[in-house]
Amino acid sequence: MIHIVLFQPEIPQNTGNVGRMCAITRCRLHLIHPLGFTITDRHLRRAGMDYWYELDVHHHRNWEEFQASPLRPQRLWLLTTKGARSFWEARYADGDGLVFGNESSGAPDWLHAQIGLDSRITIPHANTELRSLNLSTAAGIATFEALRQVGYPGGGGVSAQVDSPVQPPRGS
Repeated sequence: MIHIVLFQPEIPQNTGNVGRMCAITRCRLHLIHPLGFTITDRHLRRAGMDYWYELDVHHHRNWEEFQASPLRPQRLWLLTTKGARSFWEARYADGDGLVFGNESSGAPDWLHAQIGLDSRITIPHANTELRSLNLSTAAGIATFEALRQVGYPGGGGVSAQVDSPVQPPRGS
């Protein structure tokens, strides 16, 4: 199982979208408080309402409580614009956690230091003039790469290797 860790998320729609993805992919979602909204917020419900009951979600009052949890990930990867390695270079394992900072300021410096340089990864940008991707977009991209590597729960046709390129139908 891959764990998705949102550090003090601020926008309910992003958290709802990540929650929906976690429910569909059977990833565990960890929400590190304080949140910038309440879980009953109508925007969060709208974004993930019909999936929220299927979600394996755990709330933690702070980072320290998260670290003390027996349900925490075995190893952490911090997705950050300050990472030197691409997320494609990481070798994910079952039980890993993908950590995402909040929408306005990312992860604090102390969290970067605690997770360590070797575990800081980034999603490459073709346009380096722009700061970052939307939180839920970045979480989706990184989650599916991790699942591609460790194996998608229930199969679903996801494979870490492609045997041959897709060929267009004849006569087109």
